[in-house]
Amino acid sequence: MNIALFEPDIPQNVGTIIRLSACMNVKLHVIEPCGFPFSIKALRRSAMDYIDIANVEQHKSWQHFNEVREKNGLRLVLLTTKTKNSYLDFSFQENDVLLLGRESAGVPDFVEAASDEQITIPMNENARSLNVAISTAMVLGEALRQTNTMPAITPTNK
Repeated sequence: MNIALFEPDIPQNVGTIIRLSACMNVKLHVIEPCGFPFSIKALRRSAMDYIDIANVEQHKSWQHFNEVREKNGLRLVLLTTKTKNSYLDFSFQENDVLLLGRESAGVPDFVEAASDEQITIPMNENARSLNVAISTAMVLGEALRQTNTMPAITPTNK
């Protein structure tokens, strides 16, 4: 399972998702340009020490990310508010990349067209959208449950 962030705007959300990916042992792809200078140093405050155990890959462009994705046979699953396909009715696969768009604008049409599947989180019709980090956690949890790839529960002293 993979997570991909398309040109994220908010470093705190990226930091939270880095922490999520570290805890869930999931690779995170960050597709640039970002709305902030992307660096490990800049994200250390929000990602804390989880950045040291996270598997984060930077992609300088959408084209580079998409080439890597296609080469590795990964299915692109776009989280969007523009579909009626609930993530709760979706069949996830271990080779999925959960793609989330910019907090301010989602993804452009060419990115949506490149996606293999589009899913959404059912919610109150009067609400616009959930925070990108919350959306990632909700859908990733279901994807890991379905694919039986949730990390094992182990005692911790941390």
